[in-house]
Amino acid sequence: MNTETTWNAGGEWTAQGDWGMHDSSGRRFDQNRWQARLDELRAKHHIPGAALAVLVNGRVHELASGVLHRGTGVKVTTDSVFLSGSIAKTYTATLVMRLVDEGRLSLETRVIDVLPEFATPNPEDTVKITVRRLLSHTGGVTTDFNYDSGRGDDCLAKYVEAARDVPLDCPPGAGVSYGGLGFVVLGRLIEVITGKTWDQALKDLLFTPLGLERSMTLPEEALRFRTAMSHLGEPGAEPDPAPAWDLMPRSAGPAGRVIVSAGDLARFAGLHLNGGLAPDGTRVLSAEAVAAMQRRETDVPDKWTVSADGWGLGWTLYDWNGIPGYGHDGAAVGQYAYLRVVPHAGLALALMTNGGSARLLYADLFRELLAELAGVTMPAPFAPPAQPPAVDLAPLLGTYRREGVVITVTEKPDGGAHLRYEFVDGMKDMSPPLDMELTPVTSAVFAASGAGPSFSEDYMPVVFSTLSNGVACVYIGMRAAPKVA
Repeated sequence: MNTETTWNAGGEWTAQGDWGMHDSSGRRFDQNRWQARLDELRAKHHIPGAALAVLVNGRVHELASGVLHRGTGVKVTTDSVFLSGSIAKTYTATLVMRLVDEGRLSLETRVIDVLPEFATPNPEDTVKITVRRLLSHTGGVTTDFNYDSGRGDDCLAKYVEAARDVPLDCPPGAGVSYGGLGFVVLGRLIEVITGKTWDQALKDLLFTPLGLERSMTLPEEALRFRTAMSHLGEPGAEPDPAPAWDLMPRSAGPAGRVIVSAGDLARFAGLHLNGGLAPDGTRVLSAEAVAAMQRRETDVPDKWTVSADGWGLGWTLYDWNGIPGYGHDGAAVGQYAYLRVVPHAGLALALMTNGGSARLLYADLFRELLAELAGVTMPAPFAPPAQPPAVDLAPLLGTYRREGVVITVTEKPDGGAHLRYEFVDGMKDMSPPLDMELTPVTSAVFAASGAGPSFSEDYMPVVFSTLSNGVACVYIGMRAAPKVA
């Protein structure tokens, strides 16, 4: 199934029937060919269902493939909705920038000046955490504080109170470390300033002015639509429906739960491609705020886990051989989502999936789409070289720790490196310890095998680095774990 929409003169999204229409740059999107390619790759990578939206020069092409639920056989349609996982952070960041536009907030505002109840174990660190640092993942806060504060409208307030004793991954400003906790804090900050729940603020300030009718935050809202079920399984096999559709509490919303169709995700990206204007010409975000979100705030030592070359304000930033882009990845209980935007081409790609080897589908499909529609060459998949370099392991051996995780790096009798990734404290029931073999890519970057499908279908990047305070650390999953022994 496929559909197409475009911006009409009245500013509304309307259906179009010419699937092969040329856009203004002469690039042609052949909807039937790409539908066949989506079908082929989805089956190859054992993905039950997928939806793809391509926004190019104001026109949205929507494609759907497979089933929403392998147990029921209900087919994916272009109006189906999926869990977008961490792509929710880009919505929260956009909301924050609206408040900055209105003068109700500053990027340099300290969180404690709006939320006096906010704290970290070290008061000296607490006062250094600003809105800018949370948006750019340089505030040092963790992403692995899984706390269910209930289903009430006070869930974000309760989460912030409960997070007071959670240790930081690293000192604020000392380095980048992916911090989901910070986006929940930003969600609470939005609530205090607007007087609305984060969910309602998102509807009133983004969904409604953009005409996004298949975008929502609460599970009961998703029941109005054809909704993708999560699936789990081993690589190379057809996955089965997961025991639960979504395990995240309501408080995780600002960091991890926007439920959305691929088309609506592409239309959200259209706000940023269009300089902050809604389809009807309403200014939702200033051009300055749009540009600020795409401006590099920090470099990223781990350039492979989410294909990041740097981070802006909420956006992951990409550099494809000199062609800039931005976007985000998302994951939620087997559902994976990918958003890539190429400003010079007026292009946004949104892919939603509900299980299987989604990252391999993304890599194959987006490599082809980006090359044809934007002249972009994606980097080769992360893997060790045929002839790994000789590396002195001695400086890297030891124990690294961040909230909920202990990482131990040891040398094997044959001279190779071994890594154990162990969940502790509040995360101890997440998974048994993971044992991985490390193959050098460079003196600081290693390819880990044996991580399991929950981390990576092939090789997982392990990156050794040093924070600006001189403390050694290791990055796994874009999270910094300082060396403690």
